[in-house]
Amino acid sequence: MTRRTHRATFSFVRPFALAGVDHMLPPGTYDVVTEEELIDGLSFPVYRRLSTVMFVPGLSASSIEMVTIDPLDLAAAQVRDALPQDKKEPLCR
Repeated sequence: MTRRTHRATFSFVRPFALAGVDHMLPPGTYDVVTEEELIDGLSFPVYRRLSTVMFVPGLSASSIEMVTIDPLDLAAAQVRDALPQDKKEPLCR
């Protein structure tokens, strides 16, 4: 099957948390890589997401961890980061 990889950079101005990461992540810029594969047999190209990973600082000063994340968790963290600090987190439905 044909695969493709998307790379994106996300920035946060405040500490944030993501499911699958056992510690708070500091403000900064983070690289995210999403791998997808082409679903064969259709009359138009459709890709299925295989994995999304984020490169985060490890617990020791010089280490970097690659953690699997849910893109929806990342989007929610971005929304929380963009809110004014005196606003509460929006409720998820």
